[in-house]
Amino acid sequence: MIRTSLAKSTRLTLKLRAVPCQATQRGALSLFGKCYVPAVRQLATSSAPPNGTLTTTRTHQEATEGHKQELPGSSSPATSQLTKADAVSTVPEMVRGDWVLFHPVYSVDELKAVEVLHHDAKTFSDKIAYGLVKLARTMFDLVSGYKHIETPPAPGMTIAELRKAGYLLTEKQWLERFLFLESIAGVPGMVAATLRHLQSLRLMRRDSGWIHTCLEEAENERMHLMTFMTIRQPSVFLRLLVLGAQGVFYNLFFLTYLFSPKSCHRFVGYLEEEAVITYTRCIADLEAGKIPEWTNHPAPEISIDYWRLPSDAKLLDVIYSVRSDETTHRFVNHSLANLNHTTDVNPFALREPDMHIKGSKIEFQRSESEQYVTESHEIMEQHSQQIQAKQSGGN
Repeated sequence: MIRTSLAKSTRLTLKLRAVPCQATQRGALSLFGKCYVPAVRQLATSSAPPNGTLTTTRTHQEATEGHKQELPGSSSPATSQLTKADAVSTVPEMVRGDWVLFHPVYSVDELKAVEVLHHDAKTFSDKIAYGLVKLARTMFDLVSGYKHIETPPAPGMTIAELRKAGYLLTEKQWLERFLFLESIAGVPGMVAATLRHLQSLRLMRRDSGWIHTCLEEAENERMHLMTFMTIRQPSVFLRLLVLGAQGVFYNLFFLTYLFSPKSCHRFVGYLEEEAVITYTRCIADLEAGKIPEWTNHPAPEISIDYWRLPSDAKLLDVIYSVRSDETTHRFVNHSLANLNHTTDVNPFALREPDMHIKGSKIEFQRSESEQYVTESHEIMEQHSQQIQAKQSGGN
């Protein structure tokens, strides 16, 4: 992986990943038997604008300096005092700035562009994957007491009466649901990345860009968990439930991925479909005033940093961002399930479509992934020519 900074006036950072052609091993990008030069992925935006130019992004220094604040009870800036004065370890008290892996940052229009979609299960393995997701959701709904009653309630019922009748969840129930789901959702990406990493070492060949996307998904789900934990700490019962569920799920997913990565990515795609449904319902209740405790609840600081939200952002903005992330995982995993995991390049290692595509389209077919890589190559070529032209002009 090569990180290159362009002219200071543009403040643009490019992330280049070279993946070797399987046939020639000569360092060019390979997809479905074709070779391309390395393409470009943006660090802070989800896609290139329609005109083919890359959006300017903030540098890490700018992101960090923009968040210099006073720590509570301290006269030193947050960036100069990260640990307690008497700390034995170097565990930071507060970390600010863009210090995580790549993840999309969404515009307001993108946040609103998400649709509830479903991938039709046509093959036997797809039907098994979808059936397992529905079974897991049914069991969790039963344990957590979650209901989604389609019949309309009696007119004039108060929020307390609607909650008692099972029509609405309390803010505590929503948070417990989020905490459990996100603690499990962070497992598949890490398992897939680990296995592909070990395979790359074992076979002594490159990975075609899959490892980073899987790692980024795992961290993104973990950041969701960290965000919601700033609002409510999980109970002992929930922690025990997570411990048991994670132990079982990790090992089952690990063994299954060894034999059928395609089925595993399809399973995660279906799992993310359910996550999009859950967050969509929460957003609808919140906007309808059915979760009054969250109406003006401020966004946690960690979410403001992570999604680059405005300083006055609310919890509703955070949930919109989380839903968009889940939509990204839905699209990416269904698309990866359509590829040949041993030979095909992961197109999302180069760049990602914006939410107007991911929110309204369930997946890329294999041919669409190939076309997407071709477009990424063309974008990089355009910028390479622009750089050369500027250098020639400067000389």
